[in-house]
Amino acid sequence: MQPDIRKIVTYDEEVLIEGFRPAATPWRMFAVACVVRNPWAGRYVEDLKPEIQAYGPVLGKLMSQRMIELAGGGAAIEAYGKAAVVGLDGEVEHASGLIHTLRFGNFYREAVEARSYLSFTNTRGPANAPIMVPLMDKNDAGRRSHYLTIQFAIPDAPRADEIVVVLGGATGGRPHHRIGDRYQDLKDLGHDVDNPAAV
Repeated sequence: MQPDIRKIVTYDEEVLIEGFRPAATPWRMFAVACVVRNPWAGRYVEDLKPEIQAYGPVLGKLMSQRMIELAGGGAAIEAYGKAAVVGLDGEVEHASGLIHTLRFGNFYREAVEARSYLSFTNTRGPANAPIMVPLMDKNDAGRRSHYLTIQFAIPDAPRADEIVVVLGGATGGRPHHRIGDRYQDLKDLGHDVDNPAAV
């Protein structure tokens, strides 16, 4: 059982000036999207596991390799995330199923030697729906400079019976980051970093 991939789309953005001020280093955000036929479209399927286990490794390996090539190496990726958009004949559960499996995400996590979980979105929409890929620092979830969102769309995807599966990355945080990190907030509030909700 193999995923039926109709097309692969690459997004690459390089920012030279942000906030009316040149970036000291060009800031890149990029993504790889696979447009895949939804094997569960148009019907209710109780057990999604066979397709998840079959599709996850294929997509994870292929897309992670593409991301590493885009970045010029895993070490160049500082922030990362994932997303999926299911077409109108599918459930959000279908989008979730393809990206929320270690058989998919671990390829990317290992390729960039990350410790953080992959931030994510899973949504439903028609062709040309906004694709939002939230990013965070691959090793430090509290590093706010790397809270980013890649936004793009594919004019002909997802079709009603498709899912767009996406990996995203960035070579750094916002060029002129100046809002601090969550650790200072915790300190100011008298909360423990290991118990941020103070419960």
